[in-house]
Amino acid sequence: MTGRIPFSEMPAPKQAGILCNDPRFQTFAALRCGFPGGQFSASAAAEYLRTVCRIASRTALTTDTAARARFQALHTDFDAWTGRIAAPRD
Repeated sequence: MTGRIPFSEMPAPKQAGILCNDPRFQTFAALRCGFPGGQFSASAAAEYLRTVCRIASRTALTTDTAARARFQALHTDFDAWTGRIAAPRD
């Protein structure tokens, strides 16, 4: 047993922190902000996430259910963009 917690079982603020440090998420965030071929830094990706989730701090994902739902939707969009899951149909 490694003692590692699966990503899906981590608290939302921890998930958000990991995502913001992921170069693929940084590219995804840059693309979503109109910078095709761009690469955000971790701090720019965090700002993007806070803007999309309408929060001042990632810790708000613990108590703000609407923000957590927006984060989950963003994470689903990212997973679809990376090909981890099928893209939702319109």
